[in-house]
Amino acid sequence: MPDVQNTTCAIAGGGPAGMMLGLLLARAGVRTTVLEKHGDFLRDFRGDTVHPSTLRLMDELGLVDELERLPHQNLTTLRIGTRDRPMVDADLTRFTRWKYRHIAMIPQWDFLTLLADHARRFPAFRLLMEAEVIGPIDEDGAVRGLRYRDASGEHDLRAVLTVAADGRRSDLRRAAGMVPTELGAPMDVLWLRISRRPGDGRGLGGVVGQGEMAAMIDRGDYWQIAFLIPKGSYEQVRARGLADLRDRLAGLMPTLADRVGEIEDWDKVAFLEVGLNRLHRWDRPGLLAIGDAAHTMSPIGGVGINLAVQDAVATANLLAEPLYRAQSDPARFDRTLNPDLVRRVQRRRAVPTIGTQTVQQVIQRHVVDRALANAELRLPRVLDTRTGRRLLSQTMARIMVFGLLPEHVRTPERRETETRAAART
Repeated sequence: MPDVQNTTCAIAGGGPAGMMLGLLLARAGVRTTVLEKHGDFLRDFRGDTVHPSTLRLMDELGLVDELERLPHQNLTTLRIGTRDRPMVDADLTRFTRWKYRHIAMIPQWDFLTLLADHARRFPAFRLLMEAEVIGPIDEDGAVRGLRYRDASGEHDLRAVLTVAADGRRSDLRRAAGMVPTELGAPMDVLWLRISRRPGDGRGLGGVVGQGEMAAMIDRGDYWQIAFLIPKGSYEQVRARGLADLRDRLAGLMPTLADRVGEIEDWDKVAFLEVGLNRLHRWDRPGLLAIGDAAHTMSPIGGVGINLAVQDAVATANLLAEPLYRAQSDPARFDRTLNPDLVRRVQRRRAVPTIGTQTVQQVIQRHVVDRALANAELRLPRVLDTRTGRRLLSQTMARIMVFGLLPEHVRTPERRETETRAAART
């Protein structure tokens, strides 16, 4: 029999959603356990684009100075077009109403480590590494926690609320019988690195060619390249060989042609199977899904990490106080947190989620799909003017970079004595 532990909120997944939620709840005095199945945060080619909405949240938490000390690059421009014709050319510094007007390219492992280190300052926080979530504890039609496995065996972790924040392939979501609706994506992505030289230019850009498309992300001393391929064609790309891939990259990005030889073997090519989906309902009694577990985003715009963080903030804002009060109830592990309260998270985050995914679908259909099919790209006539392109650029930046209905931190930071008392209850 597994041993039995307890917490107030059990969070599966130590990614951006899970770590931010764990920090905010523990900061508010809610006894919180985050479970991460890996032994560290070091996974390459994860979302590193920290947008202004997330920077503002870090500022509200008093962490932006520590964030700025992490090695990173700040990007202020967003360009998409063919080699000789711009389609989107956005300058983020024009958004003068925002304090932060740049994208911070911060390695995700550094971002997560910062959140974890700050969360550990609160007695109510616990982080379990190498803890693989097996599934929910189901009792009387409600989730009462989760089961997990670590080096010492299997354990039951009872909780008032269980949160699936374990990503696009969420094990907890699947074990709970929650199946997302697939919205479709016409592409997969190959991630690569090519060295960057001072004369290469800066920023984040998209290059549309004949039958191919790529995004170039300035990472200081190298370019992070997202090379788009038709959905399901990875094995065909590999069969054509690495030399063919290098030739295609050189043709699409001629300024980097003399450096594509740096891609010496397939170990330097990371494959991402692109998905775009969302759950019809994010919750079951006692269980809530947030971030990629609730809505997998396309890599278009690099919005995934930021929407996940926004979900976490909304969850904490809505549920921290009910969870804190529940800690004084001796029967809390036999009761179900009011489902109507939990459901407010989805209602709060529905517009940003659906709105952003709709924009991604439009870009997929009218730009990515046509580019990969080697079809002519045509903007609507009203947008195919200098004024129209400027309007399109600023609109795209507002939605994809600054975000729809961004959240603010509204949870309290409780005194240490209060937090310790809550943790002992």
